[in-house]
Amino acid sequence: MTSTEKNTRRKFYVILISLAAGMAGLLYGYDTACISGAIGFLKTLYHLSPAAQGFITSSIMIGGVIGVAFSGFLSDRFGRRMILMWGAGLFFIAALLSAMTHTPAELVGARIIGGIGIGLASSLATTYISEVAPAAIRGTLSSLYQLLTTIGIALTYFVNLLIVNQGGYHWGEVTGWRWMLGIGAVPALLFFIALVVAPESPRWLIQHTKVEQGFNILVKINGQTGAQHEMTEIATAIRRDRNSTLAKLFQPGLRRALLIGIFLAFCNQAAGMNVIMYYGPQIFQTAGFGGNSEFMATAGIGVVNMVATIGATLMIDRAGRKKLLMIGAVLLTAWSAAIAYAFATGNGTLLLVSLFGFVISFAISMGPIPWIMIPELFPTYLRARASGICTVFLWGANWAVGQFTPVMLSAWGGRNTFIFFAIMNIIIFVGVHFFVPETKDKTLEEIETFFWPKDHAKATETTVNLTQSQNETQAQLPTHKKSEQK
Repeated sequence: MTSTEKNTRRKFYVILISLAAGMAGLLYGYDTACISGAIGFLKTLYHLSPAAQGFITSSIMIGGVIGVAFSGFLSDRFGRRMILMWGAGLFFIAALLSAMTHTPAELVGARIIGGIGIGLASSLATTYISEVAPAAIRGTLSSLYQLLTTIGIALTYFVNLLIVNQGGYHWGEVTGWRWMLGIGAVPALLFFIALVVAPESPRWLIQHTKVEQGFNILVKINGQTGAQHEMTEIATAIRRDRNSTLAKLFQPGLRRALLIGIFLAFCNQAAGMNVIMYYGPQIFQTAGFGGNSEFMATAGIGVVNMVATIGATLMIDRAGRKKLLMIGAVLLTAWSAAIAYAFATGNGTLLLVSLFGFVISFAISMGPIPWIMIPELFPTYLRARASGICTVFLWGANWAVGQFTPVMLSAWGGRNTFIFFAIMNIIIFVGVHFFVPETKDKTLEEIETFFWPKDHAKATETTVNLTQSQNETQAQLPTHKKSEQK
């Protein structure tokens, strides 16, 4: 086998396992889209107030906060792959339960269970991908989570459209919404099956003294020479941080990384995208769409989101994370203002065009990049737990969007609601410009050095330990691997 064939085979392998973990995005995307189709029927069936609509929509985020809060600690003990599988199983059960509920309280309970499943999987999916992906294509592979989220959203919008066309409004009110929620069991099952064939994170294995298993996976990803270099860096980082605890996150250095991670989580939700994702059909109804055309328009939003995210996947490792975030913030501010103007003038065509522009701008920036960057900011021994803490804030902000959007639209109207999000995107631009570092083309261990305390003793200690760690790494490698290198 030629070296080109070996490289192609390794690239295919890492893409395959990244896709397996990224399928967590299908769950997130499916839930985001399915509730937008069901909530109108539920409003009529149960005579829901705007606050009650928000609570049913946002209840899954309550479970998400719980799942995310425990995901890092659980995955540090049981492994990234195992907890991802738990998340798939919980969402599978919750989707079936949601379809069989008969009261708002029962539906809220089922959605909280599903939220725990998605919460377990959401931050761990990108953590897993960041730990298996080579530095040069880590951004592209990590963006697979967001790409699969948008694919899930787009497919679900079309599923919703297909379901509502099966009968009249009364049929949708009694039966249709059950199908919309219950079909979520399908992506959950596919996610679980994909994880069965995926390996554990090599960094997690090495950290837990399963050195041979971890090294063998690194060889499959990077080749023999690349795996040796990666192994040395990982062992150096583990040796340096072996006595560190979660408390270090709140000390100078990593505290800045944590604040940046929380800010990026805030950006993902404060941009305003989920206002459209959760309440798209209702927004279009407000603008005069009807006769199921609101579902067709929302499906169009899903397609635009998916196509734009594919473009973002190809750009992220070339253009850089920070640059795309700043461009996205400017565009989102402009499109938010345009949407507000469309609401003020009652121009449905302008509203549709502006929403498309807004979705494209989000898809190339605030959509995938926070999910990519948050795991990149932290060292191996804290990555899952720190990412979990940041994602708790993301899910908390997500809950606020789901809960209060109906109230905002009812009390403020569409114009003032999107003026609010224009202001949010201005704040995001300023924060990204002054506080967020660029992580493009850096290994995870190189990014870790961004947040070291600036004292000479730390640098000296690291330099001394490097040689020791290299020797220790060589001693840890499987005998047959060392002999092959000789």
